Amino acid sequence: MAILSFVGFTLLVAVIAYYATRKTNEGTSDGYFLGGRSLTAGVVAGSLLLTNLSTEQIVGLNGSAYSEGILVMAWETLAAIAMVVTAVFLLPRYLKGGLTTVPQFLETRYDKGVKTIASGLFLLGYVVIFLPIVLYSGSLAISTMFDIPALLGVSLETSIWICVWGIGIIGSIYAIFGGLKAVAVSDTVNAVGLLIGGLLIPVFGLLMIGDGSLGAGIDTLMAAAPEKFNSIGDSKASVPFSTIFTGMMLVQLFYWGTNQAIIQRALAAKNLQEGQKGLLLAAFIKILGPLIVVLPGVIAFYMFGPDLETPDQAYPLLVNKVLPKPLLGFFAAVLFGAILSSFNSALNSSVTLFSIDFYKEYINKEANELTVIRNGKYFGIVLAIASMLIAPMIQKAPQGLFGYLQEVNGCYSIPILTIIVVGYLTKRVPAIAAKIGILSGVLLYIVYLLLKYFVFGPDEMLHYLHVMAILFVLNIVIMLTIGKFYPRETDFELEYTKKVSITPYKHIKVVGIAIVAIVVGIYYYFA
Repeated sequence: MAILSFVGFTLLVAVIAYYATRKTNEGTSDGYFLGGRSLTAGVVAGSLLLTNLSTEQIVGLNGSAYSEGILVMAWETLAAIAMVVTAVFLLPRYLKGGLTTVPQFLETRYDKGVKTIASGLFLLGYVVIFLPIVLYSGSLAISTMFDIPALLGVSLETSIWICVWGIGIIGSIYAIFGGLKAVAVSDTVNAVGLLIGGLLIPVFGLLMIGDGSLGAGIDTLMAAAPEKFNSIGDSKASVPFSTIFTGMMLVQLFYWGTNQAIIQRALAAKNLQEGQKGLLLAAFIKILGPLIVVLPGVIAFYMFGPDLETPDQAYPLLVNKVLPKPLLGFFAAVLFGAILSSFNSALNSSVTLFSIDFYKEYINKEANELTVIRNGKYFGIVLAIASMLIAPMIQKAPQGLFGYLQEVNGCYSIPILTIIVVGYLTKRVPAIAAKIGILSGVLLYIVYLLLKYFVFGPDEMLHYLHVMAILFVLNIVIMLTIGKFYPRETDFELEYTKKVSITPYKHIKVVGIAIVAIVVGIYYYFA
């Protein structure tokens, strides 16, 4: 029954994606990479949410909540504020410039060299870290949920290989041969399923704790583990409260405002109004995220006690305990969709970056759009195969993988955010300042990581989110100083390409303020 519902829902998503995209002209760059710049608010919101939400987050954050409680909700709730800032400040400028990739702006604002450095850093992050880990964590979840080793009579390692290649091949078909619109439509359908399935887990869990009553379940949970419901983390927590006002917001702004795999969905909006409404809708839903990626971890702590071998066991164990068997296949299909989404979104963005910023720029400047797209697909196939080969080798990923990834990604996230912010807020800072800023940011952060893990030890060094904020300010000072003594010859002016309408959503300020107020209210309530 579980396998039938899994296959049925997965096929439904594929059929919907096919019918929604069969008339899209994918013989042009805008058609293939940006879905013809036709995405509406609902599709933008759904694709943003599911691109963000995958197994390493669902399993990882719930594992962190099992260990530390709801203070890890900062990764979810503060994302809503970052999306508001992106909708108000960044997206109007992106759409005014008619961008396909974020690094395109860097070429317009600075020069080709800055764009190439940024694109290379994005690609390196996707290839080396993100794609293999999504495949591995997703395969582990699917293999465990369906007990693939027992089903096929193979070892766990073999089942991981089977799942990795299954997920990788299906995700590659969506991302490489379907283009962005196929990815976005399938994301939207899966997002609905993920919201329903994800909310069912805490509901069934609370009903089990409360003997059939949700209210009694909540009261029992809060009475049994009140320390898990404190939103304020101390200095030894994975997210100390002070970091919310320093590096945490910078990481969120980079992720939601400049990360190609995420912002590409908003760049594909049919106009600024739809893009802004999509971001605001996603921000509002994101506030509810802790119900899916935090609360189940606390419920698991109550049910299984503090002695699980690893916190990452908390969520899968809870799902198998509280979810009725007929719904297990549906939830596995939804989880499968979340895994696919993160994989094929990063793969599609990698193809976009390679095609626009490398192939067209350096390999074949005279190539027509069909040639660019065809060679981008070849690159995507090679990249997918490489990821599928690397993924099963990640057998001993460190505990706290979610936080670990955030820390390592700081090597390129903050430097790129710095040069984009300075690029938009100033008119005379030159390209050399951006190159020095991005390289100094990368090198100084690598030095910090080396000192932290190989010289002094993690407990003796400043929290990485604070270090990110310090380097952000330092690099801005460096860039402004260079701009003062060696300014551009002319002021930078962002040209309006008129690819889409940039009339803003008329209620954006009111809705944006309301979202920020809700986030602050949640923190105050649980403080």
